[in-house]
Amino acid sequence: MFDKVLIANRGEIAMRINRACHEMGIKTVAVHSTADANAMHVRMADESVCIGPPAAAQSYLNIPAIISACEITGAQAIHPGYGFLSENAKFAEIIEEHGLTFIGPRSEHIRLMGDKIQAKAAVKALGIPVVPGSDGGITDDDEAHRLAGKIGYPVLVKAAAGGGGRGMKVARSEGELSVALATARSEAKSAFGDDSVYLEKYLETPRHIEIQVIADSHGAVRHLGERDCSLQRRHQKILEEALSPALNASERNRIGDIVTKAIAQLGYLGVGTVEFLYENGEFYFIEMNTRLQVEHPVT
Repeated sequence: MFDKVLIANRGEIAMRINRACHEMGIKTVAVHSTADANAMHVRMADESVCIGPPAAAQSYLNIPAIISACEITGAQAIHPGYGFLSENAKFAEIIEEHGLTFIGPRSEHIRLMGDKIQAKAAVKALGIPVVPGSDGGITDDDEAHRLAGKIGYPVLVKAAAGGGGRGMKVARSEGELSVALATARSEAKSAFGDDSVYLEKYLETPRHIEIQVIADSHGAVRHLGERDCSLQRRHQKILEEALSPALNASERNRIGDIVTKAIAQLGYLGVGTVEFLYENGEFYFIEMNTRLQVEHPVT
């Protein structure tokens, strides 16, 4: 058990982490920008440290300042919340190098799941079903056309480093594929600094189902059921519900067992969400979020 935890976030999630720590008898340290000096998350914490000016890049994303705040206050662990540095593998590594504890997944798992191509290969090897598609990145348009013909149109071009619906383009015919590739690469380069893309079979009318998991350092893993986030606009979730009205108990248990076994084999630590497309009774892996998701209260 830690005596003191630094919360590297602000707003609602920082306040809820603070409350959870206090319920466990753990003291808390809030960090804040100059603009947030009087914010509620600061007032709720036992201690607070200013880590920079209002711009997030100079405060909440300022790794040296956050580490310094730990050293100043004697905090033994850092909870990243969601957003900001929560899926930054380098941040987790730096915390570990300073003899502190990152309350979240291991850095190698953050990095693995952050690359959609590597993540897909990894979960496939662990027995999680995946959408038919390329085994790796597509660098050549001719290769893409050959593979798309083999998969069958429509196909989805996806950014390897993507997220939030960016870097995703549908090609319904061979004539649309070259434009989809160019557009997806351009969006991916602009949004993520990486223009690597891959191909998948495009599912026309799937449900979007995500499984909440939690794992401890002793190898115990539990799934906490699913959330249905099928109601979306431009690949952005609008409404989520739990349990999903599309699944029966048998399907729920089946995918829950598959995910639990895979996460245990991976040696994952902390909370995470494994996302799937669900169509015609089959589940297909999309991605894994290696953090506490914004929508976890739905579960």
